[in-house]
This record gives sequence, C-alpha cells and structure tokens, in this order.
Amino acid sequence: MSAAPRDPRPLVGEPLSLDLLNTRWTADGVRQDLLTDVEGLAIWLAAHGLDGRFEADEATLNHALRARDALASAVENPGDPAATARVDKVLGHGRIRATLTAQGPGEEPEFKDATWGAAWLAARDYLTLLGTAPDRIRPCAHEACTLHFFDTSRNGTRRWCSMAACGNRAKASRHYARAREA
Repeated sequence: MSAAPRDPRPLVGEPLSLDLLNTRWTADGVRQDLLTDVEGLAIWLAAHGLDGRFEADEATLNHALRARDALASAVENPGDPAATARVDKVLGHGRIRATLTAQGPGEEPEFKDATWGAAWLAARDYLTLLGTAPDRIRPCAHEACTLHFFDTSRNGTRRWCSMAACGNRAKASRHYARAREA
C-alpha cells in the first residue's frame, strides 16, 4: 500500500473556493500549478475529502480549471459582469435540493454531470464567502505571492497568506532596508 502523494502547496486549509485558486503559486520565482494533471487533481480532491465523491479524471480536471479561472476573475475583479457571468456559468451545472432526513432538514447538491461536482462546490463556496464577509477575501500582501486567504482574524487585519513565509519575508526586507540606511 503506497502513501498518498504529499500536497506541495505552501498554503492549504483555506475554504474550498480559495483553495482552488491556491492550486497556482510561486516558489523561488517559478510559477507552480498543482492542476497540470489528474494526479494533482487527486491531491486537491483528497485535501477536501472529495476524493470519495468525485473521480480524478480529465473531465473533472477540465471543469476544475474552468472554475478556477472563473473564480480568479471574480476575486480579482469584484462586481465585474463578465467575471460574475463566468462563475454563474459554473454554478449552472448543479443545484441544491432541499431534503428532510431523520436528523432534520438538510441540503444535497445535485449535478447533471458529476464531473462538474468539485468545480460547482468550489463556486458555491465562493458564494458562501461573499455572503459571509466579502471584504475578508484577500490576496496576500507580499508582492511576489499569488495566494489568497479568508481572513478569520478577530479584527480583520491579516495581510499575509502565512506569517511564517510572506510575513517574515516582508519583515526581513524592512529590516534589511533600515540597516542599509543606517
């Protein structure tokens, strides 16, 4: 039995929509992309417990890439009608069905084509974030970082994807600049 491949991304654990955006990142000045093949898709699906629900195949990968591009456009251009239409087009591939179970009321996502499932769930998650706190959907403040996060800090002032990485680099740069001036 082989171990599951390690997730190489520097930032994981963000909400599904932002985590899909974070499948592209920069490491040592080189652009990286987890979703270049179905193996990378399998890693992303597993990171969210979706590997048992959706297949890591070419169709699912293509739909995830379409959703990622649509979400990137919407996050970078909030309110832009073209960006909104792209996300809405992804959302057109699924719906929520109200349910009643022994545990009480619930909701169940339904898809005409299951290969749209993961992409649709990511787009739906973006709607949830917009409904919760749209001003807390943020890009990392480091100029070389392409990652996004949902700011859950109490006062809403988080600036970095990771204090250990980008925040520390920014502090070191400021320290180095002050030392040069002195």
